[in-house]
Amino acid sequence: MKYAPRLKTRYKEEIVSALKDKQKICLNQGVGDAVSDKRLIESALEEMTIISGQKANATYSKKDISNFKLRKGVPIGARVTLRGDKMYEFLDRLISVALPRTRDFRGVESRGFDGQGNYTLGVKEQIIFPEIDIDKIKNVTGMDITFVTSAKTNDEGLALLSEFGLPFKKK
Repeated sequence: MKYAPRLKTRYKEEIVSALKDKQKICLNQGVGDAVSDKRLIESALEEMTIISGQKANATYSKKDISNFKLRKGVPIGARVTLRGDKMYEFLDRLISVALPRTRDFRGVESRGFDGQGNYTLGVKEQIIFPEIDIDKIKNVTGMDITFVTSAKTNDEGLALLSEFGLPFKKK
């Protein structure tokens, strides 16, 4: 049996798996017009499920806001959290297919970091994803894509996402 230092073994068996659990991609889509038209939520959930390859969940309002005719408990958005293989598949499709289909694409801004190494990217149109059939879309909506990483600082997060191939704009 070959000797391996105890700390190295612990790193490979425990720490790497713990880091993998912390990394995820969250997709969020707010559908404000869903207050008046319930079918918009259904189509948003269906589109998010198609894009991510995983069933989307509805998000609900937490309180009443009379100016927006919003009541507590009304569905107002869709979200999906991707981990593991589905996360890497989505990231690959986002980098190699979806982002280059964006109009006038010159790279993504590096300003979307939150101070702890997590990055949020706003997409203006869901039709950049090839899984979406443009003819069946009722209205074009955007979404936020958040990359939750194991990095501790913005620079570490930028380095990690750059290594994955996320095309950041040059400063």
